[in-house]
Amino acid sequence: QTGDLAELVCSNSLRGNALDQAAGLLKEEMRRLGSLVVRVADEVRVPAGSALAVDRGLFARRMTEAVLALPGVVVHRLEVLRIPEDPLTIVATGPLTSDPLAADVAAFVGRTHLHFFDAVSPVVEADSIDLSKAFRASRYGKGGDDYLNCPLDETEYGAFLRALATAECATLHDFEKELFFEGCLPVEVIASRGEDTLRFGPMKPVGLSDPRTGRRPHAVVQLRQDNLAASHWSIVGFQTQLKWGEQKRVFRLIPGLEQAEFVRHGMIHRNTYVNAPLTLEPTFETRRRKGLFFAGQMSGVEGYVESAASGLLAGLGASFRARGEEPRALPEDTALGALGRYIARSDPEHYQPTNIAFGLLPELPQRVKDKSKKRLAMAHRALESLARFEPQLGLPAPEAPAAAG
Repeated sequence: QTGDLAELVCSNSLRGNALDQAAGLLKEEMRRLGSLVVRVADEVRVPAGSALAVDRGLFARRMTEAVLALPGVVVHRLEVLRIPEDPLTIVATGPLTSDPLAADVAAFVGRTHLHFFDAVSPVVEADSIDLSKAFRASRYGKGGDDYLNCPLDETEYGAFLRALATAECATLHDFEKELFFEGCLPVEVIASRGEDTLRFGPMKPVGLSDPRTGRRPHAVVQLRQDNLAASHWSIVGFQTQLKWGEQKRVFRLIPGLEQAEFVRHGMIHRNTYVNAPLTLEPTFETRRRKGLFFAGQMSGVEGYVESAASGLLAGLGASFRARGEEPRALPEDTALGALGRYIARSDPEHYQPTNIAFGLLPELPQRVKDKSKKRLAMAHRALESLARFEPQLGLPAPEAPAAAG
């Protein structure tokens, strides 16, 4: 929508920021390697409990300014129709890669592209939210009162489900197959899987208490601040493919959103990506052509943080090649290394893009029953491993990072 780089299409959240969260560990590793994306995100963060969320407009502007200010970088604003033949190339064209370039990538990898549909949550005007019905809180009190919560009783939840079940969805093109990433399902698809699936998903009420009743609601819809001015709020986990008129009709049944004014409606878009296990090394370099790397969702990862991490890894690999050296994969007990191992070593017959998760990292040598302690132990092991490996990367020393919680 703008001329800025790094526009955030879906959520404004880069997910959890604590070390016992996989996304938090991944971001901390990126901080320690001087990630430009994470540095800018830290500078323009907005309140979001234990998550790192950003003012999306300011983030894109600051990212653009930062890239343009990099020494030796020239930005050419033109369409690239084919993979360049340069000795060092990183293809990072994102989920909406144009048809000519997508066709050239498909020809290069030797088989038809995979793709799935990703869905975007609506954003509403803050002034249109009825604060007499919504209350401020974060689950279990983590991160203060950063979220707005719209509680539903059993009757209201049932009425909402019925309206959602009968709402009309936007029509996909006949040649497109509906294949949604499981971690980003449209709210109506989740609801179609059972009466309580939303109550155990984006509408789960656990860790929340309605101050008006002193009890946990039957279900709850959370809204997260979308910009620094707090004038826009996104409906958390409510990505959708409903027609815009249907979104107003159905989502205004949520208590507190009866008069909601939509800044942006939910929508769907196509994600295009390669079958990474058949195509890429853990360094994100292609197997067929040395010096050619893929990064971002095109490389077969899912999520903002993972896409940025793949760019960091591809950049590191390209820097090795520029020095006449073989790229070196990061240790597999780091989040960055585990992500590279996943994209390169997974089963190609059943490959699906993934978010970072502790399950991708090797198990600890000792058994730890407590999940939170186990994750923290894995995180500290990862950071120690990264510190030992970092001198091999030949990077200039970044500014001292502020450690995550």
